[in-house]
Amino acid sequence: MSFLDKIAASIMPAASDEDRAQARAEATRLAHGHDWLAQVLDHHRQIEGLFEAALNASGSQARVAAAKELAALLTAHSAAEEAVLYPAVIEHSGKTSGTMAYEEQAMAKVQLAMLEKLDPMSQEWRDKLEHIQGAVQQHVYQEEHSWFPEVIEATPADERGRLSSRYQEEFTRCNAGKAPTWKGEAAPATAQVV
Repeated sequence: MSFLDKIAASIMPAASDEDRAQARAEATRLAHGHDWLAQVLDHHRQIEGLFEAALNASGSQARVAAAKELAALLTAHSAAEEAVLYPAVIEHSGKTSGTMAYEEQAMAKVQLAMLEKLDPMSQEWRDKLEHIQGAVQQHVYQEEHSWFPEVIEATPADERGRLSSRYQEEFTRCNAGKAPTWKGEAAPATAQVV
């Protein structure tokens, strides 16, 4: 755990599995009528599945392929949030929440770049990926528990459609127009689950 992680954990302790499940259930309820949030939640579920696929992949090539698919989805997802949703978070939840959102995603990208330099069969690689997973879980919890519900509460009806279309546009642009190959039914074809 880095020095910054320790400070963050003392300010906002990690959410429990139960807390995350409750936040997800409430965000899912709120997503009705807010397509942008439904898209975000779908991406969150896919990201969670890809973390598990990467952690459970056997063999060096399978781990690298699964981690690359995870990084591609995380990058497209975060770019869409940063371009469209975080400005709304800043507007409706405050600069502190918005700044934290941007910083957390930047750190995840840095950590993913560091992961690429590690031997995918090493314990260090696994530890790094689990560290990233924990940070992303906490970030997702904050989005689903408070940041995005606050945006929904404050967003006028005529703004909802714009958020949804702009989020989808940015995600598609950053994802080169491709949907992720993994849809949550099973591990990616590139990963062999042990």
